[in-house]
Amino acid sequence: MKGQDCVAIATDKRYGIQAQTVSTNFPKVYQMGPSLFVGLPGLATDTQTVFQRLKFRMNLYELKENRIMRPKTFSAMLSNLLYERRFGPYFIEPVIAGLDPYDNQPYVCNMDLIGCPNEPEDFVVSGTCSEQLYGMCEALWEPNLKPDELFETISQVTDFHCFRWKLHNIRLSIFFYV
Repeated sequence: MKGQDCVAIATDKRYGIQAQTVSTNFPKVYQMGPSLFVGLPGLATDTQTVFQRLKFRMNLYELKENRIMRPKTFSAMLSNLLYERRFGPYFIEPVIAGLDPYDNQPYVCNMDLIGCPNEPEDFVVSGTCSEQLYGMCEALWEPNLKPDELFETISQVTDFHCFRWKLHNIRLSIFFYV
């Protein structure tokens, strides 16, 4: 979700197969830079593979260019990575959230399996109950949310997601950058 000069990304840490929970400590959101986060919901093995490839490509970029990667550049890199495998895709739906390190503008983006980007002005969702999450986000999100209001909004949306699955002992992660 975007706020006024801030951005937030949230996820649960549940790793499961349908209704069976295998673990409650599986990371799905990774910090790729000082103000850049990527969420990789989907097949667990593909999540780990894509994260490793992204980290490798990002390190190469920063070594070659000698600067921090912007969120929009990271989005293009991830889109290219996914499109390379379009005939045998990774089963993930990435979400990118970050602040541009040079002009401090919030950026959110999500993609489909083959890397088609969606860059809205408000929020993005991904995962198993995206239709319900869109409804909650549309009901609670407002333009130019202050940092504390954005945190409250994304917390309520994430809490709704856990209530939907009746997950009482689930761990949540909320990454917030101002």
